[in-house]
Amino acid sequence: MSIASRFWISLILSLPMLAEMIFHPFGWMLPGGEWTMLVLTTIIMAVSAGPFWQSAWASFQKHHSNMDTLVAIGTATAYFYSIYAMMTHQAVFFESAAFVTTFVLLGQVFEERMRNNASNAVDKLVNLQAKEAEVLKNGELVKIPLSEVTVGDLIRVKPGEKIAVDGVITEGSSAIDESMVTGESMPVEKGKGDRVIGSTLNSNGTFMFKAEKVGSDTMLSQIVELVKKAQNSHAPIQKLTDQVSNIFVPIVLIISILTFLVWYVLLGASVANALIFAVSVVVIACPCALGLATPTALMVGTGRSAKMGILIKNGEVLEAVNDITTVVFDKTGTITMGKPEVTDIVGDQKQILPLAASLESNSEHPLAAAVLTKAKAAGVKVTPVTEFQAIEGKGVQALVNDQMAFVGNDKLLADHAITAELKRTAVKLQTAAKTVVYVGLGTQVIGLIAIQDTPKATSKEAIAALKTRGLKTVMLTGDNERVAKAIADQVGIDSVIADVLPADKADHVKALQKSGKVAFVGDGINDAPALTVADVGIAMGSGTDIAIESGGIVLVKNDLRDVDLALAMSRKTFSRIKLNLFWAFVYNVLGIPVAAGVFYAIGLTLSPELAGLAMAFSSLSVVTSSVLLNRAKITTNVSEIA
Repeated sequence: MSIASRFWISLILSLPMLAEMIFHPFGWMLPGGEWTMLVLTTIIMAVSAGPFWQSAWASFQKHHSNMDTLVAIGTATAYFYSIYAMMTHQAVFFESAAFVTTFVLLGQVFEERMRNNASNAVDKLVNLQAKEAEVLKNGELVKIPLSEVTVGDLIRVKPGEKIAVDGVITEGSSAIDESMVTGESMPVEKGKGDRVIGSTLNSNGTFMFKAEKVGSDTMLSQIVELVKKAQNSHAPIQKLTDQVSNIFVPIVLIISILTFLVWYVLLGASVANALIFAVSVVVIACPCALGLATPTALMVGTGRSAKMGILIKNGEVLEAVNDITTVVFDKTGTITMGKPEVTDIVGDQKQILPLAASLESNSEHPLAAAVLTKAKAAGVKVTPVTEFQAIEGKGVQALVNDQMAFVGNDKLLADHAITAELKRTAVKLQTAAKTVVYVGLGTQVIGLIAIQDTPKATSKEAIAALKTRGLKTVMLTGDNERVAKAIADQVGIDSVIADVLPADKADHVKALQKSGKVAFVGDGINDAPALTVADVGIAMGSGTDIAIESGGIVLVKNDLRDVDLALAMSRKTFSRIKLNLFWAFVYNVLGIPVAAGVFYAIGLTLSPELAGLAMAFSSLSVVTSSVLLNRAKITTNVSEIA
């Protein structure tokens, strides 16, 4: 039976007893008197309070106690004592057992409703999916259900329509509203070769695109899955809460017993009055609010972050962010555009570019792509090579027209000769933030190709924002030290670790961790180990699937400024968790003395039913505090997010 159903049953059956309490001073009596109260309360105990008793008994059998233990003991004590009192013609308080159950369930109904509201971010994302797609089949465009779309299908999207799945535009162009996934308010211009995201909205153009990811592989599906996992995860601080609850419940029971003994034995109160104080202690001390403090804030915080285009994968990541002292960045594709272009060719133009393109045609390195793009634009013919070999961290070599040729970075110079003039030119290019590729035949360098990957327009602002937080910034790259330092100077990075082999990035992160917690920001396959080793791995949304999978936080918009926003949102959420825990704990500490009758002399007391109501509103206040995270201002060093 649902919590709401149990609540309504308890409320309806409690109303006659409420009427008895209100109108008894005016001479009105409940028909059937105490026997009617017994019947009504028995039904409430069996149906509405039953699950509390079952949970408490299950915990007892495992030698544990939980929140339900206090509710079960409080209601059972009031109920069974009232039966005894009725048989011995003493005052009964069946209504206390009934009202405590009602008010506890009222709090749980509010909790459940607010939790549902908090998780609406996920439901809204799911509902944004397109229902069908216009696919090219046998030369004709036909509409088919979304579930029938397969990888490789050519799909047409007209103005105002939703994009069905993830893919790449093959024909046409348009402006696309991607706000529901990335949080970016302005439409993004897209043309041939650009990627599109499923469920985003096409604004004004008609285009065709090729489906690349469908079903659970689409970005939207992955976002939904990540948010669900995050909302169901636990922050490490939750373990402390659970430990406190395990100790807290037995202590409360001891305080309740002592309260009864003090009032009955030392102060001479009646059994009924002493029992009322004891039951009030048990009921008001129920640490429901304590248990809700972490999961509700975590749920709301991760949901709001998802709307901003920041995916926080779990509570552990969210908590770890608060201790970060150093942020380490990959260079290519993270700080820079990730689209290197050839800017200079030094040497015989007719020999250098064709030779380099022939070797690089077998490589997948970003710099190789820049060389091939330049060769294609220049109409250079690529010569087939043999005995191709990749030299890790240095470059490639192969036989071209029966001559051994090589292309690579300055680490190759240890094994090859280079003229003083070429070396001076290389230094000059590197100082200008250009990566130099050495091209040679046999053992001699015969020319240079300079490639430049410019920083993103937002990188400098993003780095400045992090430094304002007092964080140390580091660039970790496989590029030449001169090039790396030139880029670092442009964007304001504190220090540079250059000439790092892909396999060694994780080791450098471990070394930095000796002086504090480290966050690593990257986007490539070679960044995956470093993302995993770092205390907080932050993957750029445009990165490879493996990098995104390794990161604890994913920046969907691929905007480096969102690093600061992610830190701000994580810290705000964790601060709300601590605030919730503080007030939940303070409430219990302050409420127990009042319920125990410490302030009875000045007329400040709590009956069990009022204690139950207070406990319900305590839980409600914690959940409300968490939900208000949706409206809290997140102050970053870039801007203020309302």
